[in-house]
Amino acid sequence: MVEISDSLRSVFTAQIEERDGSYIVDVPASEIEHDALAADETYRVALLTSASSTSQETQEEQPQSAAQEPTPTSDGPPVDEGEVRDVTIETTGDQGDGIAKVDRGYVVIVPGGQPGDEPTVEIEQVQENVAFATIVEHDSQAL
Repeated sequence: MVEISDSLRSVFTAQIEERDGSYIVDVPASEIEHDALAADETYRVALLTSASSTSQETQEEQPQSAAQEPTPTSDGPPVDEGEVRDVTIETTGDQGDGIAKVDRGYVVIVPGGQPGDEPTVEIEQVQENVAFATIVEHDSQAL
């Protein structure tokens, strides 16, 4: 399973925009409102490409990213340990684990998952900004 540092503060989806010769990543207001980030602090940022950014046609078909939409107020992660749910693996992380997003763009890391897979997973560990899951049933298309 991939190791995620306890210093991980936030995971969200956003587009990079050019403004006056600089490139900007908008941080959702909910990240500040939920105390994941503070407006006057400096952070290190890691960027992962999404499967949707690889083709213009796919981008045009998708609705606005969750980072640009108001996020409903919630009380913690949208998943629970032991929960079983269907996910779609969007990309792979640095360690080769599958990365899926569920409600509100919440990240679920799935070892053995590959982009395009749609497995049923069991959530094993839940943290504020990321969860870890194992595959309990592979999608029928992959077999």
